[in-house]
Amino acid sequence: MNEFMKVAKELSDENLKTNVGGPFGACIVKDGKIIGKGSNHVLMNNDPTAHAEIMAIRDACKNLNSYDLSDCELYTSCYPCPMCLSAIIWSNIKKVYYGNTKEDAENIGFRDNFIYEYIKNDCSNKSILDLESMEREETIKTFNEYINKNDKTIY
Repeated sequence: MNEFMKVAKELSDENLKTNVGGPFGACIVKDGKIIGKGSNHVLMNNDPTAHAEIMAIRDACKNLNSYDLSDCELYTSCYPCPMCLSAIIWSNIKKVYYGNTKEDAENIGFRDNFIYEYIKNDCSNKSILDLESMEREETIKTFNEYINKNDKTIY
């Protein structure tokens, strides 16, 4: 077994014993070394964003003292959910290796598929989430000021 996928699987296996979250583990590798690890801590942290991939990204960013994980690879025990996919993309990771499929996750009770469908249908299902724009004429003013800000950092 690949040494890094083995770490992701071991983190997932550990969660079966501790019940801190679902059976998910992940690690982030740079230059052949693990720089971040995470397992699902949704239940322990009372945090729906505490997925294994997010926890590994937070750990790697802390260890590198950077928000940019370019040149890193992520190994995860399962295909990332939509939230984790977004976080992976935002962190500039370009390669992900995964074990179980999103269908495997659905088969054990995880409900990622309805989010994929919601996004695919242009976020139009109001029974899932009702998105409504308001006060743009005021909020856009801050964005307009940002355009002219000389000391901004684009990330």
